[in-house]
Amino acid sequence: MAQPKLNRRALITGKVLSAERIVPPPGYEIASILVQARPERLTELEAEITAIAGCEIHGRDPRGKLVVVTEAPDAGSLGTILNTIQSLSNVYSAALVFHAIETA
Repeated sequence: MAQPKLNRRALITGKVLSAERIVPPPGYEIASILVQARPERLTELEAEITAIAGCEIHGRDPRGKLVVVTEAPDAGSLGTILNTIQSLSNVYSAALVFHAIETA
């Protein structure tokens, strides 16, 4: 495959990149997510969240708040986890409050 000509438009649209040239960083993504939910459904919601791969509950407020810590192989997976939590029933909001890349 011929390399596209390097110009501003090709750079902005990502056409100068190819899959074989992208090297993922070693390690994994760690994040904390603050979840606000219906207080009367908190126990049920905790079970749903801990069923998601890489998620743990590290804090709980009976007024409807959970602190979720998650680990993912890349930023895309982390975004998927956040979106999954946000779409659970009984969740009012889920906000990313901490994010770091841990090197292997």
